[in-house]
Parts: sequence; structure tokens; C-alpha cells
Amino acid sequence: MSRTEQQVPVVIIGAGPVGVTAALLLARRGVRTVVLERHRDFYPLPRAVATDDEVRRILQAAGVGEEFAEIARPANGLRLLDARHRVMAEFRRSEHGHHGYPQTSMFDQPELERLLRDALARNPQCELRSGVEVTGVGPDTAGPVRVTYRDDDGEYELWAEAVLGCDGANSLTRDAIGATWEDLRFEERWTVVDVRTNADVRCWEGVDQVCDPHRPATFMRVGEDRYRWEFRLQDERQPVRELIAPWMPPSHDGDFEIVRETQYTFRARIADRWRSGRVFLLGDAAHLTPPFIGQGLCAGLRDAYNLTWKLARVLGQGGDERLLDTYESERKPHARHVIRLAVAMGWAMTGGQDGAAALRRRILAAACRIPGLTAAAGRDLSPSLTAGPLVRRRMRRGLAGTHCPQPWVALDGRRIRLDELLGDSFTVLTAAEPWPALNALAHALGARTIPVTGLGDDGTLAAWLRAGRVDAVLLRPDRVVMDVVPAGRHDFTDTAAWAALLHTTRSTLPLQQTAEKSLLRSATR
Repeated sequence: MSRTEQQVPVVIIGAGPVGVTAALLLARRGVRTVVLERHRDFYPLPRAVATDDEVRRILQAAGVGEEFAEIARPANGLRLLDARHRVMAEFRRSEHGHHGYPQTSMFDQPELERLLRDALARNPQCELRSGVEVTGVGPDTAGPVRVTYRDDDGEYELWAEAVLGCDGANSLTRDAIGATWEDLRFEERWTVVDVRTNADVRCWEGVDQVCDPHRPATFMRVGEDRYRWEFRLQDERQPVRELIAPWMPPSHDGDFEIVRETQYTFRARIADRWRSGRVFLLGDAAHLTPPFIGQGLCAGLRDAYNLTWKLARVLGQGGDERLLDTYESERKPHARHVIRLAVAMGWAMTGGQDGAAALRRRILAAACRIPGLTAAAGRDLSPSLTAGPLVRRRMRRGLAGTHCPQPWVALDGRRIRLDELLGDSFTVLTAAEPWPALNALAHALGARTIPVTGLGDDGTLAAWLRAGRVDAVLLRPDRVVMDVVPAGRHDFTDTAAWAALLHTTRSTLPLQQTAEKSLLRSATR
């Protein structure tokens, strides 16, 4: 007989980086979570080794940004090599990305998981229960969700206001909500080798992709003495030493440790649905991408950042249930775009396995010689969000749906990153002194109104607003621009579309102060 425990706000299934980051982000907003994890230690699967500057900003929001900086190393970008390891093209990445961090950073995932779990253990809003097996999730109705699990001592059940399925490619949560995979037509078997050595390994502090249809390979330096190789599997097996010989000194006889060697199938898939009632899919439970552009873990952490602020607002601040619909509508097209980009890059770089492989390699080599193409390909891989209830885009290239940059700013004589000044809620950034209607909106949302002049950011934010032809922007808690005040106007473009979703528990200003220009009239009727 199962032992029933009291209801908890959120149950998270899976304590990988996505699940733990989601718990930490919810805790920042006062939401208690119980995290259920099958393994007592870290996942015994191929692990991520690269992240971008947007995801480093997410880790900053989760409270582990400084700790992650100590284990990460900036990477130069991506090089395409031919079968003889001659450079075909370089896609450079900057050490100063839009989000305030290097555009690409290398790391060892077990170290990331360790610092995330340490942060989880320190947070009284979070509880990790490891060594347990989740046996059921449901019903997936609008009411509380029942989660059953067992450990060595017996069976238990929890009732949660919401359940986040961060339980990987073989997700029980995905099965529970009746979601199925859509196959995006990429599947290859690769072997992944992690090595620790003090040898003078040939590398350029970035990622090398060998475009050889007979033996495509990926190589990167992960840490001070850690390296990773990935090889597409052939029928014959070769010793690791033979596979990695082109990168090693000819006569190295020093330390050489194979930390891990495993086979893995790279797939491209996306779930046909990511939500049922208050049950959600995140990370590999919702999408699988080949690793060629280093966006697998990144996509999962973006899921967590997108969903958690919305869920916290619904659970604790009166947000409309429809707010949760925007999770899938925003994240799914974004994830599909990244997966297709990874598949395209994979076929281009590995050459494929069909008769057109040689032709594709010649086209790739020619394309890499086009002026400006490699620079354009080196820009941010994450596209802006598509228009929707929380992205009021009227112009194709407007600021709505993009991320606000994160420069260093000055506060009380200290240099801090912009997000430390903004806090965890909505923010209005304005190029001029705020006017009454702007203040009324900020008050109702519990947001700060911050003029960008005098922040000590060398004019970065003012130039960004000016380039976007706006006088003010409304930033969501995930730093996405939700709406703008076009230059020369005093109103946001479409308040009525989003105000009703963001019901606020804060009292609005007295009616006589806001009757003429309150931007939240539609939300307070």
C-alpha cells in the first residue's frame, strides 16, 4: 500500500542539469519543489561539453553563474577539416557575446551537475530524493497531479500542482501524457571517447569537425587535461589509440587515461505534444538533437527558463492558466529550428552516407570561400521567438522576441552584470525619464522602470534601443523583449493581448491617477 504525502507545489522527475536548474529557478521565485531521481549519482550517459552565452546567462539566473565560470573555458569556435585534417573553414566565436559571456564555453558535465546539486542542497525550497523509481504520473487534468514512486523502503505517492518531466529520451512522463516522437530523419551510431592526458595534444581551443565520409569525427578540448573525440561507427572496430593518433604526439609515452568510452545513437526527434494539463516535458523528454552545433543541453535549459517563470506566476501571482500554453508554442518551433540546423550541419560536415556525399563536400568547400559567409554562420545560433501572446512583434526585424543584451553596469561603485540589477521579475527599460503610464504598468506587474542613461554601460543599452527604433521595452523575466514603445509614441504596441494573461496580485494605482493612460485597464476590468 502506498504512503500518501502532503501536496507539494511542483514535482520534478529527473535530476539532470535541466531538472535541477528548473528547481533552482522556481526556488528563486519562492516555489517549493521535490526532485525525484532514479540514479544516486550522475547520469551514466554521453555528457554535454559545450554551452553558449545565452545558457550561461540562464545559469547565472539559477544562482550558479560564478561557480560555473570557474569550471568553464572559452572556445574559439568551430573548424571544418578535410580528411587530411586541412582547415576548410573557421567559424569564430567571440569571447564577448550578446549575453555578457563568451559565445561558446567548454566544460565537463559531471562538474556542472556537482555544482548544481550542491546549490540544490543549500536551498530550503528544494528537496532531492535520489535512488527512487517513478512508477506513475496522472491524472493529467487541471487539478492536482498524482505521482507514484518507490524506493528500497516501499511505495509512495505525491500530489503536485504541476509536474515537470525532465526524465530523458526514454521518458515515463512522455508516455504518461500520450505524447509520441516525430522523427526528423537523422540517426547515426557514434562512439564517444573522453580522455585525460598530459600530452601536447594538437588543438586550437575550439571544436574540430573532420568532414570525411569514411571516418567523420569531432574533437574538442574540454578542460585543462580533458579531451573528447567522437567517431561515426564503421563495421570494423579500431583501438582508441589508433583513432586519436592524428591528434597525438608521435612518441607520447606519458599519462593517458580513457575516462569513458561508449557508443551512442545520435537522433533527431521532437515530441508531438509537450503538455497535458499541469504535466510538462522538458529537455530530452521533449526533443533530441544531434550534437553537431552543441545545442542539446542548451535547448533543455532554455525550456526550463521559459517555463519556470510562467509556472511561478500562475501558482503564486494569479497568472492565467493560458499563460502555460505559451511554453510549447514558444519553445517547440525554436527547438525544431535548432534540431534542423544541427541535422543540416551534420550532413554537411560528415558528408552523409549516400552517393551525393562527394558533391555535398565540394559544395561545402566552395561555400566556405564566399566572403562573409563564415562570419554570418558564427553568429548566435538561437533564433528570436516567433510572434505570440507574449511576443508582440509588428516588424520582422524588431526587438520583440529577442533578448536584451547584458552589459556590465555600475551600482554603488561596483561593477555588476545587468541581470543582477534587474532582479527576477519584469523590467521596463526606457531611453527617457519614465512617464505616468509607464510607471503604472510597472507597478501593476511588480516591475522596475530603469532609464538606461547613467548605468555606466558605455551606452550599450541606449544604442540597442536606438537601433531598434524604440523608446522603451518591456522585458519578461527570461530577458526576452515582450513589447515595445516605438520611437515617438507613449504606448506599448499591444497591451491588451498579454495583460489578461499576467493577472497581478499587486494593487494598481488609484483610479484617478491612471484613468487616462493606464496600460493595464484591460487586465483590471
